[in-house]
Amino acid sequence: MLTYPDIDPVAFALGPVKVHWYGLMYLTGFVGGWLVGRLKARQPWSPVTPEQVDDLVFYIAMGVILGGRIGSTLFYYPSEFLSNPLMIFKIWEGGMSFHGGMLGVFFAAWLYARKYKLSFIQLTDFFAVGVTVGLGAGRIGNFINAELWGRVSDVPWAMVFPGAGPLPRHPSMLYEAILEGPVLFAILWVAGMRPRHTGFISGLFMIFYGLFRFMVEFVREPDAHLGYLAFGWLTMGQVLSFPMILVGLYLLYWSRSQPIQPMREKT
Repeated sequence: MLTYPDIDPVAFALGPVKVHWYGLMYLTGFVGGWLVGRLKARQPWSPVTPEQVDDLVFYIAMGVILGGRIGSTLFYYPSEFLSNPLMIFKIWEGGMSFHGGMLGVFFAAWLYARKYKLSFIQLTDFFAVGVTVGLGAGRIGNFINAELWGRVSDVPWAMVFPGAGPLPRHPSMLYEAILEGPVLFAILWVAGMRPRHTGFISGLFMIFYGLFRFMVEFVREPDAHLGYLAFGWLTMGQVLSFPMILVGLYLLYWSRSQPIQPMREKT
């Protein structure tokens, strides 16, 4: 059994203002995603220029924050949200839904694509790999907050988390950090090293994120107020992830009839 490091969730304080590690992890994700986007925008088949990445990251950041918080409260805490809608802004307290954030990002990307007259799917193909930086960093934030822990286990790397009782548990947030971060990043980065059919990269992202999340849910403790939804093992995370896999499979099939990403015209 490993010892949980018990990190103070407050990284530092500036007078009365407390800066939380969870918020810093999101900042890390946005900055990392911006750097990846600027790098990918140099590819001649990129639908956006390096300069346009700056605006794109702002749109995505708004989609992640608003979509993630709204999704978390609507999917998991609907009654609390109705009584206090302003809770969507308290991201330092945790409680961000990936699936809600994904919908928020899609909406923000649609607005961005409409503004710059770009293909929506080509745009999601472009920024999918950068999103993995934020996913991995966000899961590290979950670990620091000692939230979303795993089920009781006797594996050598199990930990006793504060607030989770005396028994050691899977550090499931670290599993997700690795799979949704560097592993998914490597898959999408390698796949995107040459021009692909429109929708191919987006399909890969949906499939592998859905699979990774579905698998980790088997060792992750279900939300206490929801429990298992069916069969003694089905969780809300799995219910929300399964459609992602189906959509991803459809995108891979659909992409076969789509053109290869065109080279960007030089300006």
